[in-house]
Amino acid sequence: MNMIMEDWMNWLVLAGILAILEIFSGTFYLLMIAIGALAGAILAWLGFGNTTQILLAAVVALLATYLLRQSKYGKIQKKGDAARDPNVNLDIGQVLKIEDWQQDAGNQYSARVTYRGAQWDVQLEQHSDPAPGLFKICAIHGSRLIVANNSLHAK
Repeated sequence: MNMIMEDWMNWLVLAGILAILEIFSGTFYLLMIAIGALAGAILAWLGFGNTTQILLAAVVALLATYLLRQSKYGKIQKKGDAARDPNVNLDIGQVLKIEDWQQDAGNQYSARVTYRGAQWDVQLEQHSDPAPGLFKICAIHGSRLIVANNSLHAK
């Protein structure tokens, strides 16, 4: 029995291998090349020659890769500032009550408060009012909470 695979089967095996490798890479680009291999399999099944199969597979893979690159899934996501990201630090967005501010050198306002059972240094974000009241945590830099006026909660 002759075990020679037909061309369309070779293309399908290639597409399957690329799809499996895609699982390990997680980028979707190998999947786009696998789509090109599927196009090659269809042309081989329809009886087109090897040159036509390879050219169309390459064109489809390039087109699919280009379309992926233009989509939101192909764009490089810029890393946000972890100090201001509530998904990284659950304290971001929490509210503190601050009664007294001290003005430091350079017109910076700071305070010392008890938050979650510990003493914290607090710095007022620029363009915020240093009046006593409720403040929202906007960022955390080391052991310093950066806060801004909380417009949702009045004094």
